Parts: sequence; structure tokens; C-alpha cells
Amino acid sequence: MFFTYILKSEKDYKYYFGSTDNIEKRLSEHNNGKVASTKNRRPFKLHYSEVFNTRKEAIRKELFFKKRSGYKWLRERNII
Repeated sequence: MFFTYILKSEKDYKYYFGSTDNIEKRLSEHNNGKVASTKNRRPFKLHYSEVFNTRKEAIRKELFFKKRSGYKWLRERNII
């Protein structure tokens, strides 16, 4: 299983979009400062996630969320 996830920073209340095959481990890495792009925005909470059968599908959804149309899709569904 692969996941697309959205984290929300409890420091600046901004979102981070990512994908992984181990969501618990990845959240721990973000919160322990092991991810350079998020280490100054800790702590994080898992805000949303989706499950996929392939890494390709998970990455495709992550990239969609990072686009303007993906952000709009998330807003329309009250996810963010």
C-alpha cells in the first residue's frame, strides 16, 4: 500500500503534501526534524490521507494536490 498525505503544521498552520509507503514512519521523520523542508515548521499532525495500490498512483495524487486545481478540489471538499 502507498499513501498520499497532507500534514498540517501546528507552528504555522500551513500544509505539507507528500507520499510514502509507511505513513507512521514518515510522520515521525517529519516531527523529528529528519526532513529538511519541514524541520523548521514542527510539530505536524496528519490532516488527511488516501491509500493507493501503487507508488505511481500515490505520487500522481500528491502532484495533483500541489497544483492550483488540486488545491481547489481540496477546498471544495472541505479537506483544507
